[in-house]
Amino acid sequence: MTIRAARFTPEVLLSAPRRSAGVPNANGSKVLYTVSTYSFAEHSGGSEVRVLDTATQESTVLTDAGGSEPNWIGDQVLMLVSGSNGTTDVLVGPTNDFANSNYTAGNIDASASSVKLAALEDGSYAIAFAALAKPDGSLYNAEKAPAPTSSGRLYRAMFVRHWDTWITPNRNAIFFAKLSRGSSNSTSGNSYAMSDPVNALKGTELESPVPPFGGTDHFDISTSGLIFVARDPDLNPATNTKMNVYYSRLTFSETTAPAPVNISVPGFDSAASSPVFSPNGMSAAFLKMRQNGYESDKNQIFIVPDVGRPDSIVPMLATADGIGQWDRSPSSIAWSHDGQTLYLLADDLGSVPLWSLSVNTGAGSRLPQLLAKQGSFNSIRPLSTGDVFVSGTSLVDNSAYYLVSPDATGIQRVVSSNSRNGTAFGLSRSQVSEVWWPGAANGTRIHAWVFKPSTFKENATYPLAYLIHGGPQSAWEDSWSTRWNPAVFAEQGYVVVAPNPTGSTGYGQAFTDAIQNQWGGLPYEDLVLGWEYISQNMNYIDTDRAVALGASYGGYMMNWIQGHDLGRVFKALVTHDGVFSMAGQMASEELYFPEREFGGPFWNNTENWLRWDPARFTHNWATPHLIIHSELDYRLTISEGLAAFHLLQDKGVESQFLTFPDENHWVLNRENSLLWHTVVLDWINAHVGLPKYSEQSSNGRALKREADMTSPQDEVVGGIRDLKL
Repeated sequence: MTIRAARFTPEVLLSAPRRSAGVPNANGSKVLYTVSTYSFAEHSGGSEVRVLDTATQESTVLTDAGGSEPNWIGDQVLMLVSGSNGTTDVLVGPTNDFANSNYTAGNIDASASSVKLAALEDGSYAIAFAALAKPDGSLYNAEKAPAPTSSGRLYRAMFVRHWDTWITPNRNAIFFAKLSRGSSNSTSGNSYAMSDPVNALKGTELESPVPPFGGTDHFDISTSGLIFVARDPDLNPATNTKMNVYYSRLTFSETTAPAPVNISVPGFDSAASSPVFSPNGMSAAFLKMRQNGYESDKNQIFIVPDVGRPDSIVPMLATADGIGQWDRSPSSIAWSHDGQTLYLLADDLGSVPLWSLSVNTGAGSRLPQLLAKQGSFNSIRPLSTGDVFVSGTSLVDNSAYYLVSPDATGIQRVVSSNSRNGTAFGLSRSQVSEVWWPGAANGTRIHAWVFKPSTFKENATYPLAYLIHGGPQSAWEDSWSTRWNPAVFAEQGYVVVAPNPTGSTGYGQAFTDAIQNQWGGLPYEDLVLGWEYISQNMNYIDTDRAVALGASYGGYMMNWIQGHDLGRVFKALVTHDGVFSMAGQMASEELYFPEREFGGPFWNNTENWLRWDPARFTHNWATPHLIIHSELDYRLTISEGLAAFHLLQDKGVESQFLTFPDENHWVLNRENSLLWHTVVLDWINAHVGLPKYSEQSSNGRALKREADMTSPQDEVVGGIRDLKL
């Protein structure tokens, strides 16, 4: 880190170097990673691929020319770099002189990503990557594709668009090739050269990685071939979540791929993820859910002891009723170096720890053991030494690398902290605490994170920022975010309370499942009880100066709160991409989601859908309300935000509407995100008596707009089009 912030602001959050998960070499002595930076002064950014020497803590730039996907290939580095005309170059070179000694091992005639490598017995490497393929199975290059003569799209079935993209005939595919030693354009004369890539999914009607978020967690390669997950091709993805696990036996010298074999798991008809080969390539493990249509069902663990017999599966921690013994839902798996242990990441009480599970446990009673818990881990890399290298974040640190020993519980060593455990941001772990209160359902307890200002004084009082998470099957975790970061609000002078009400993950599957048919019920009651707990027990919070904010389901909850009694205790509300009308959810491409949540299709369950409809209670809307909704959000369409804003305006309720034509469910562009933060902070600060953010900083002042109440004026200032009326 080259910065030290006197105060943590949106500019600091958004311009801070963003570091990827680390990719260690076999013994963990060196770590590859990418880092991106941005300057609001210059309105530009850059990215680098770097290598960290863990002994000396020296970090060296390998390239700043747009490299990505760094991987170890022996003691050298392989990475992808965008080539000309939409192609991708595969570069290989040494870490000590990559800039001058790298060479092109191959060229991919498309935009490629999600690289995986596997060492083969003859000293060569198998390489697999993801890229778009045309209907005939060949690589799709967007820059070389002929321009259409018409903009029309004709669809004959559902799933016409997803997340932020309209569905086209081109599909994600996994391509494989072989990197062999031989003469090339390297001066060593003993460099790697890549064979022509082969589409492993050609002619199958399968798509993997599954959009929009699938990547290397959707496939793996080894000496024995390829394992991957894909949606069931016989089911409509708009109303089904079923994904299958497939195995292809490969020698990596084929010019065509054999037909993949479906690894069927009876009784488990929903999503699948994290297929991984054992170190010797002879076994595999993966995660799968039971209930089709329920994307937040519990992941359960399966092992294929012999991939040559893919019909022989061992369910780990199984029970006769199919629920499984372990009451946590793992999100990622990795094999230990000796192949005897599975390492897992799974939500637990507002964090994501590292767990271990003996492969020999099978359906036995020994549950996964907690190995390390520090913030939220997001990547597992077992080392040849037997230790485990993990990457993660926390509420005060945007990237940290750790070494964990399986022989001892807890962190063995902090390899590297991107922000020096938050001190580079002016943040401290002492600002973070936790509270619990009794929930609405019998026997439940609600957990919440509390984030105080760095200037906190015991004898002072502070306004409340009540943050409600999305999902709804999700959770506020001890992790970093560039979109909803509690520290940003705390450093404005708020005490932030971020609760995990009914429906949240990491508190047992029954707690997660309990939100079904309860969207405005139990979670709302949990939040009301939270408000009562805060009022009675946290005397440093001034509940007369409180605001509430939420996105996605959290945005739904803001709209629901607005129509109910809790809405009257807040000075202002903020809804980001939330639900206004349940009937409007028929416009979503993921119909399986509301159909599962509300007990079936809209036409058969209309009353149940409308039971929790915020639009039914708009006669109560009275609290000042900022609505944010972007045009590329195809899951919660922009009409939801417009309807809410129009209703507020029509009723004469103080309100604003912020939209971005180029953003989806999230605001990702850093300039857009700075504007988002400025508008949000200006809105809530003005309603609790804090200075507007646009009056505090140079970037904020650039976005400040003076109201002109006398005549309409359309003005573009600081990147925002402000229609003054």
